[in-house]
Parts: sequence; C-alpha cells; structure tokens
Amino acid sequence: MLTRRVLLRTGVAAGVVGVAGVAALETGAIPGRARIHDALGLTGPDGVVPDVPAGPVVSGSFDSSGRRTEVGYSVIYPDGYDASAELPVVLVLHGRGGDHTSAINDLGIDRYLTATVRAGTPAFALATVDGGQNSYWHRRADGNDPGLMLEHEFLPLLADRGLHTTRYGVLGWSMGGYGALLRGMSSRAVAVGALSPALYRKYDEVQAGAFDGPEDFDRSQVFGRAVRFRDVAVRIDCGRDDPFGPAASELRAELRAAGGQQAGAHTAGYWRRMLPDQLRFLGGKLGQ
Repeated sequence: MLTRRVLLRTGVAAGVVGVAGVAALETGAIPGRARIHDALGLTGPDGVVPDVPAGPVVSGSFDSSGRRTEVGYSVIYPDGYDASAELPVVLVLHGRGGDHTSAINDLGIDRYLTATVRAGTPAFALATVDGGQNSYWHRRADGNDPGLMLEHEFLPLLADRGLHTTRYGVLGWSMGGYGALLRGMSSRAVAVGALSPALYRKYDEVQAGAFDGPEDFDRSQVFGRAVRFRDVAVRIDCGRDDPFGPAASELRAELRAAGGQQAGAHTAGYWRRMLPDQLRFLGGKLGQ
C-alpha cells in the first residue's frame, strides 16, 4: 500500500522527472536514478546498528614492508570473549578513502558481531587493517602491496595473538569488496563476503586511480577465474541502484555465489543493512 509519505515523495519525484519519465526511470535512462529512488523510498531502509554491547577491541600499528609505511589495525572480539580468545578470524577490508577504523566508526561492525554471535553463529573475531585509501588492495606500481602485507605480515600478527589463520574469512565493501574477492583466490581463504564490490568489466570504465593501466587491470581481474574459487564459499550482495550492480550480478552468476541484489544504493546504510546476513554467512562457514 502507498503511504502518504511515499505519495508525497512521489509527487516530488514527478516534479523532477515528469510523469513521462517513470518508464525511463525504471530502465535506468535518467541520470540520478538512485537519488530519485531514495526520494521515493525505493532504496530500502538504512541498517540500524544493534543495541548490544561491543566486545573488546585491541588496536595497534606495525611498520609494514609490504605497504612501505606504518599500518594501523584493530582486532574486534564479540562481547563475552576476552582479547586472548583463540577464535577463527575474518579479515575486514575497508572501502576507498577509509582505513581500519571505518568498520567500527562507519558501520558499527563491533556491535553487529556481538549480535551475530548472540543469535547462534559460532564465535569468531574480526581484524581490520589499513590497506591504503586508493590501493584497491593489490600491488601497485609505486611498490605499495596490500596483499603482501595481509599474507606475510598481518596474518602472522593475528596468529601470534592466538587467532586461527590456517583458514580464514574475508569481508569487504566497495573497494574492499573487490579486495575481498582478490583474497578469495588465496589458498587459505575459505569464505568471502563482498558488499557492493567495486568491479569493472572494461578498463575504460575504471574510476581514476583504481589501476595503474590496462595491464594492471587485466592482471588483477577476478572475472574468468572461477577455478580459483573452487573451494571458497562466496557471498556477493549489491544494491539494485548501485553502479556496480550489473558487474556484481555477473560475477555472482559466474561463481554461483550466494547473496543477491536488493533494494539499495552504494551507501553505508545499505552495507549496515546487509551486515547481519554477511556475518552469519562468514561465521557459519568458518564454524564448519
């Protein structure tokens, strides 16, 4: 049923695009479709951070030879577990312009973790780390190599804390969603969760700075490499008003991945809404 609020929103949108624009709006022919769908209430509600206690968070930094800089990190435990708990771990990869604090500050992932474990998912920890604001989580021409940092520096650090790293999960959003899929091709990653992954099918569609050139783009592809995900559980979620939606749907089909396309745009509100499903998926796979 259309509520008065939606009808009012519809009136505003009609004033913007005109009645004749409705069909074009739904086919994506009108620029700003996500904004108009938001005005109509069609992008879905923002996720609400659960009203539960956060567990312990241990933060620090280390000098990374892979990233050629000091790297910050945080290890997040569910409420009821102390910071010495020996748990499976999910690496959390931030989006473009973010850092290791984004998962808590922007998404409230510490409380989503508590809620997930309280709902019955086997306990696990989350580990966030600085990958570089525009690195796209792969080796760059300037020598910045987040993948090397993750594999040879951060995972050993987590193992020293008692976390289980012989098999691990990876979660990321936007740029970090693409990075999570890259890590899915690693031999130790057993589960990958990608939220609105920044995926491109053609180099001429790439956002400036994401790759160093066509060769880097081809070398860093996740399409056409399904065999390398053969033993990896993958979930890919992307909003229908997200510019990465078509590519995400294509990769989901190629990998026969879980997840789907829901009402939503490329926003933190959408990522928060999808976090419970993503964390339940990852924790369940690690707990098997």
